Amino acid sequence: MRIIPVIDLKAGHVVRAFRGERAAYAPIVTPLAAGSAPEAIVAGFLRLFAFDTIYIADLDAIERCGDHGAAIEALARRFPQIRFWVDSGAESAPGGARSDAAPKPRAFELANLAPVIGSESLARTVAPDLSRETGAILSLDFRGDEFLGPRALLDDPQLWPPRLIAMTLARVGAFAGPDLALLSSLERRAQGREIYAAGGLRDTRDLEALARIGVAGVLVASALHDGRLSAQELRRAM
Repeated sequence: MRIIPVIDLKAGHVVRAFRGERAAYAPIVTPLAAGSAPEAIVAGFLRLFAFDTIYIADLDAIERCGDHGAAIEALARRFPQIRFWVDSGAESAPGGARSDAAPKPRAFELANLAPVIGSESLARTVAPDLSRETGAILSLDFRGDEFLGPRALLDDPQLWPPRLIAMTLARVGAFAGPDLALLSSLERRAQGREIYAAGGLRDTRDLEALARIGVAGVLVASALHDGRLSAQELRRAM
């Protein structure tokens, strides 16, 4: 089971995410770091455990009100041993076809930056074929029972790349538990692709439940900041 810490960036700060209600997100307060600067939070995660991958959501870029491209590039250079999965609201992998309405992504020239294509950002576009985008990760985004994005992208696994995130926004930061029914359904249809859960993780019992249904890993923030997963539990799970 891979455990991937999450940082959500808004207006220059790492913020505390809760149920996808982005307008209310505030700079995070955490025992892992002094302040909410991105570099401080990443360093705090690494003091807790030697993670090899961290997920970044550039909320300003996703909401089309700016971006944190320079800050993300600085993180990639400061922590070259970390693989950063970055959702910056892109509508395709770098170099792929994209609509004129999409924000111009920063070039992913650094080897430790991997693009995340969020289905939420594809809501106004035709479902892309990402099956050959081996370096990209597809995030299938849900708010409650509603899928955010082109329905064909959810319905046709042949469009999926090798790695997928099931992002259940209403569960983020709410400690409601992962959506095991959704994850089980995706796992059955994934045809060997890796599925990563995002939203709702509470403790090691949830990690065990996810492992039983074949989930490859989980994205987590609140459980790390709140001490619900200790360093010893992380070592055992990983």
